[in-house]
Amino acid sequence: MGNLEMKGNWNKIKGKLKEKYGELTDNDLRYVEGKEDQMLGDLQKKTGKTKKELSSEIKKIIDS
Repeated sequence: MGNLEMKGNWNKIKGKLKEKYGELTDNDLRYVEGKEDQMLGDLQKKTGKTKKELSSEIKKIIDS
């Protein structure tokens, strides 16, 4: 998943992740260019998912 692809679809991704994981806040899902790995790490802590699982979920959202 490319950063440009992720950035371009971020509002859609953010909405779907908030639906699935109600405990996520806007701050948890704040997209900062160049800090995608840090954000995924923070999401891992909140959701208990692996980086690979989260990346897969995000890819599915983008492709849908």
